[in-house]
Amino acid sequence: MPQPQANNQKLNSNNYYSLEMDKQYMSVSQFKNWIDCEAKTLAKLKGEWDEPPNNAMMVGSYVHAAFESNEEFTKFVEENNNSIFKKNGSKYADYETADMMIETLKADPFALFAMEGEKEKIYTAHLWGTDWKIKVDSINHERKTFSDLKTTSDLYKRYWSDKYNGWVSFVEIWGYVLQMAVYRRVLQESLGNNYTPYIVAVTKENPPNKAVIHFDESRFDFEYEYVEMKIERILEVKSGKVEPVRCGKCDYCRSTKKLTDTIEVGTLIYE
Repeated sequence: MPQPQANNQKLNSNNYYSLEMDKQYMSVSQFKNWIDCEAKTLAKLKGEWDEPPNNAMMVGSYVHAAFESNEEFTKFVEENNNSIFKKNGSKYADYETADMMIETLKADPFALFAMEGEKEKIYTAHLWGTDWKIKVDSINHERKTFSDLKTTSDLYKRYWSDKYNGWVSFVEIWGYVLQMAVYRRVLQESLGNNYTPYIVAVTKENPPNKAVIHFDESRFDFEYEYVEMKIERILEVKSGKVEPVRCGKCDYCRSTKKLTDTIEVGTLIYE
């Protein structure tokens, strides 16, 4: 796939998630996709593999829309009516839980304070040899802060991470430190000021738990080094200079898998 020569469309809220803009820009989600599976990500960019949103993503978007604006929330419900409501008019259990999550945050003044600001603002910057795009949940120019709303199963659940070589929280395992680091750098380049990031987290428990999470700035240094270490290879694959590597485990790799040999038993747990 040839590398784009120049942006021939203006990035906006309508085309932000389009294939054309994904080809022209790097994003945190795309970067993480490249790390997970190069073959799948390239196939998606070529339009050869379509990945519909899963239920967890839909529920997360439902919660996000509730804090963007009444208009956006109404629009989301109308567009996804069949996924949210049963035939008898009641909501599916996941969306009833989501309503509890929304009410939990709306009833907390500090959580609302952390989310004050302009919603879903787009910024771009040229970093690490490529153009990046970000869409910020909430940005407060007066306080020089920005926040991102995250839903999770449990605030205190631990996960093993090969990247960090240790046990980590949901914030690290899902790449949210990386996200906040990149957003911070893009805003610095785009606006000329340092903005402090926060995560507003709410859980799917009954009743939901919640937290406003800040970051020690030293965490970002590791993430910037990580991007610098990975980005050259990613851009080479994206531009078609080198062939992508298959992870062998994702839905794309399973769907397109062709057997050519046998494997030894130990391969099942050590690869």
